[in-house]
Amino acid sequence: MVRKPLRLTIVLSSAIAIAACTTARPMDESAMAVADTQVPADIGTFFDQYNEAQLALSPETKAYRGIRDEDYGEWSNRSEAAEEARDAMRDTWLARMRGGYELSQLSAEDQLSYRLFEATAERSQLLDPFDDYGWFFDQMTGEQSGIPAFLINTHAVQNADHARAYIQRIEGVGPLLDTLIARSAERADDGVMPPDWVYPYVLSDIRNIMDAGMDNAVLEDFRSEVAELDIAESERAALVADAEAAWANEAAPAFGRLLAEMQRQQPMAPTQDGIWRFPEGAAYYDALLEYYTTTQLSADEIHNIGLREVDRIQNEMRAIMQQVGYEGTLQEFFEFTRTDPRFYHTSREDYLAEVDSVMSAMEARLPDYFITLPEYELQVKAVEAFREQSAGKAFYQSPATDGSRPGTYYVNLYDLNSMSRNELEALAYHEGVPGHHLQRGIQTGLGELPPFRRYGGFTAYTEGWGLYSEELGKDMGFYTDPYSDFGRLQMELWRAARLVVDTGLHSKRWSREEAIAYLTQNTPNPEGDIRKAIERYAVYPGQATAYMIGKLKIMELRERAREAFGDEFDIRQFHELVLANGPVPLSILEEQVDAWIAAEAG
Repeated sequence: MVRKPLRLTIVLSSAIAIAACTTARPMDESAMAVADTQVPADIGTFFDQYNEAQLALSPETKAYRGIRDEDYGEWSNRSEAAEEARDAMRDTWLARMRGGYELSQLSAEDQLSYRLFEATAERSQLLDPFDDYGWFFDQMTGEQSGIPAFLINTHAVQNADHARAYIQRIEGVGPLLDTLIARSAERADDGVMPPDWVYPYVLSDIRNIMDAGMDNAVLEDFRSEVAELDIAESERAALVADAEAAWANEAAPAFGRLLAEMQRQQPMAPTQDGIWRFPEGAAYYDALLEYYTTTQLSADEIHNIGLREVDRIQNEMRAIMQQVGYEGTLQEFFEFTRTDPRFYHTSREDYLAEVDSVMSAMEARLPDYFITLPEYELQVKAVEAFREQSAGKAFYQSPATDGSRPGTYYVNLYDLNSMSRNELEALAYHEGVPGHHLQRGIQTGLGELPPFRRYGGFTAYTEGWGLYSEELGKDMGFYTDPYSDFGRLQMELWRAARLVVDTGLHSKRWSREEAIAYLTQNTPNPEGDIRKAIERYAVYPGQATAYMIGKLKIMELRERAREAFGDEFDIRQFHELVLANGPVPLSILEEQVDAWIAAEAG
């Protein structure tokens, strides 16, 4: 596979990646017709057929991958019946694979694909008993902002047909939102809602779209996309008029109905923050922890790992205090780094310029530590204005396979006083290179692997790699400023403390304020950063535990290999082993490293 040099693009106003939105599309009967027990002789063909069946049910997934065909203007069916049918399809294909192939008779690569297909399906099945426990509208992954973000950031317009498909999707926002509104209302009436403080964020996102009228972010994006097309001015004007009519007639009224439903729910929303409040809350949280960490660790075990790691990292921070000559307690040093203006940029342009410099320096060093490099462009974008108040601090979206959409590091610059310069370097390594962009760029480019491996993932692996990459930057000679190195530890401490507060909220019944107090006492992060993080963990239970659990396993395996190989240890070979197969559960990653050691080190 040819590898192109990384290219970095900085974009100030921009976008977000969020999972496939969707509705209005009927279930594709051909995709569901998988009862035939016959399977192709080649398991690779089986995986390709499964991929086609999945794609037939999700036009959004196609768009993410750069596939623009006859259903480019449609949304997936988001009804409860459709989701149950998708689960049934998953189980049927899993049964067909198990009944159609003998694991021991497959090649080593196909054996791994078999096991990963099985692991992916079983991981999904963990959450089946709790299908009614999620919500559709929150400040993290809510569809009130996810739908506009998808249109703006994923629906590419390269010709007039793509523009007409964009208009079709705007027309489909009404049926899509109506389906989700109805399901949200039903769950709310059964007591399944996010905490009460979530609603102001959701309402703000909705009003930001509605109050902008015909100058909203979606129509602005459409106009800018169409302006770039090589078409007659009359056709351009007709397309814009059609988009505006679709918005006025379908999307805007649907957002109005959503606003009314969120206002109805707000007064009856719960004041408790953890999912322990659900009838099967403890079992649900256990399933989420296993889903995200790919381990059998209990909530108490994860909580205690967090306490241990917090203590270790704070001791390393005290060493930096001595290095910079600070006299006082660790908490006083936290307050100093939290409040001193020198540690914050005063403009978005300055922040992004420093990211550019950091990424360029890191890119130059990558060949010394990696064999395979991603072929896709990396761009950095500020989160767009219509959702920056509710969006997370930073996140990454994988590139489109065909290169039509680059890998994107989104940074939220709504409040520069929540974006410490001390953390900038570590955050860029995590989201860009050698973190998510390198790992997921390589994964997307693994064209010889089955699609479910190229595009799927395991959170503990991907986020564990991101956190591992932050510390790897120090091994590579970066963080020359001790305050930046403190920022690296600050980021690691943040992930360790997550283990404590996530389990605190959802298992030990902490309130949001108790969790905020813990982070305020034990981390140097600013108040706004802390509050936003706790609000994220409250609506996204379990996910935040995957980072540290994954990173600790990767570090453990690296040190095991280093000890086995001694002076012959090659970190480039270790990284190639970890990355070359795409994401895997932590147990399989451990098997792979142990097999490498056994084969090469004797």
